[in-house]
Amino acid sequence: MFYDYDEIEYVTDCNFRKVPEPRNEEEEMSGEVWYNVGPKDVFPETFGPFLLGNPVVREIFMKHHADLLDAAYWQGHKKRILAGDVIDVFPYEREKRFMPVNRQSNRI
Repeated sequence: MFYDYDEIEYVTDCNFRKVPEPRNEEEEMSGEVWYNVGPKDVFPETFGPFLLGNPVVREIFMKHHADLLDAAYWQGHKKRILAGDVIDVFPYEREKRFMPVNRQSNRI
């Protein structure tokens, strides 16, 4: 399984983290990253401002996929992958997916 933000990485190589709480007002108001970030660190909660600028899209996304902005969600996937689980991720519920086509009925 891959994780893609700025580049492609194996999920198992990523270090999914929550953005630390600021220790003071200066850190809270800083326009720059004030905490240590390693080369494989990923902060899923920071995806929202970048990906969800449209309020309508944000509302729908948060209703159905808010867990994608949580480091614990990604840590759980990483743990299952490392344990050998094969995880299928589907973007839609079973009822909303394309139905298989009967190939015999499509003959010309």
